[in-house]
Amino acid sequence: MKTTFSGMPHRARKKADNATRILVCFFGIVILLGTILLSLPVSSREGQSCGLLTALFTATSATCVTGLSVVDTWTQWSAFGQIVLLGLIQTGGLGYMTLVSIVYFALRRRIGLRERLVIQQAMALNELSGVVHLVKVVLVGTIVVEGIGAALLTARFSMLFPFKKALWMGIFHAISAYCNAGFDVLGFLEPGSSLTAFSTDVFVNLVIAGLVILGGLGFFVWNDLLMHQKTSRYSVYTKLVLTITAVLLIGGAALIALVEWNNPMTLGNLNTGDKLLASFFQSMTTRTAGFAAIGQGEMTGSGKLISICLMFVGGSGGSTAGGIKTVSVGLLFMMAVSVLRGRRDVTAFGRRIRQEQINSAAGIAILVLFLGVAGGVFLSASNGLPLGDCLYETASAICTVGLSTGITAEVNLASKILLIVYMFFGRVGIMTISFAFMMKRIPENGIRRPETWVLIG
Repeated sequence: MKTTFSGMPHRARKKADNATRILVCFFGIVILLGTILLSLPVSSREGQSCGLLTALFTATSATCVTGLSVVDTWTQWSAFGQIVLLGLIQTGGLGYMTLVSIVYFALRRRIGLRERLVIQQAMALNELSGVVHLVKVVLVGTIVVEGIGAALLTARFSMLFPFKKALWMGIFHAISAYCNAGFDVLGFLEPGSSLTAFSTDVFVNLVIAGLVILGGLGFFVWNDLLMHQKTSRYSVYTKLVLTITAVLLIGGAALIALVEWNNPMTLGNLNTGDKLLASFFQSMTTRTAGFAAIGQGEMTGSGKLISICLMFVGGSGGSTAGGIKTVSVGLLFMMAVSVLRGRRDVTAFGRRIRQEQINSAAGIAILVLFLGVAGGVFLSASNGLPLGDCLYETASAICTVGLSTGITAEVNLASKILLIVYMFFGRVGIMTISFAFMMKRIPENGIRRPETWVLIG
């Protein structure tokens, strides 16, 4: 029998409330442990502690699979520090379900209701039915996809670097890409350059892009694709995710190519094929991947604005990606079209979308947009930096993207703390945090106020 979160009785709802608190606390504990480990002298390449703030910022960014950093990964962190960083990325990417499920599977224990509720929240599922099966699919799929990605990248990097170094680069970038983290270990070429040295390397770009897209589609979509061979059998949600993702990738690439085509600092000096490749990669990476194949600070104002919009959209629900989410933005767009056409219902692929879901999408979008703009204004006012660059930074943080125009290390203490909070909110979920700690409980049979009419437009 299917059990939905919204239809739970009081006792089950109370357990669900506790589950969301467990999820939030889990991320907090992982960040704390990561901060302690990264602050140790052994984690730094020079054998000296990086300091508490740098360790906290990096641990939060890694656990929340964002990618913003105040230091270069290769230059700052030793082999031990990089291993800690990769562990945080993997744990943060798959979340609470990773550790709990692995332990339970290893001990051959049954996953209880509380654990299932936490996993449900972590994966943004609406039903408890099939949670354990989906977790198994995710764990096995993650190992397979990351393994294939690591092998492909290692093979390419081994043509340029010693095998041992190429192997670590392949493993690190495969996990970082699949988890949409955006951390790289290419600082030995040029600190903070990300993937710009490989901006014209078709193989590296496509492998990284493939890993990012697979990680950003969402685990529910994975399961749906594996269970059904015919597209007609896919759920409406899966169809929406695939359609909107394709539109954003192609449309975003076209817009970026249009505004950056003749910019000598980004695409201007590349040939036509490389321009198209770099435009596609920028469209893909802005939706929470965080790898940079072109200089983000050198883009035109229009290019930055398009990238910010793509950041706010983000990936899909129940994935390693952040942002408002593809389907949420899609629902808002379809709602606008329905209103303009005078239609009462919002429909997709022959099905009517529940009004409660559209309301939730609108609430999340307004909240994320407000926080992103407010944070950008604060960064600009308190640091004397251009507003456009600051909006880029805060959008990148709250949508867990990790791209930066280069101001991350320059901002003051208060701004760095704000970015840390934004990254945490963006990964755990603003609605999850609100539901767990802030929302006032309303009785199911509570009094409803009289209806009224207001002027619109």
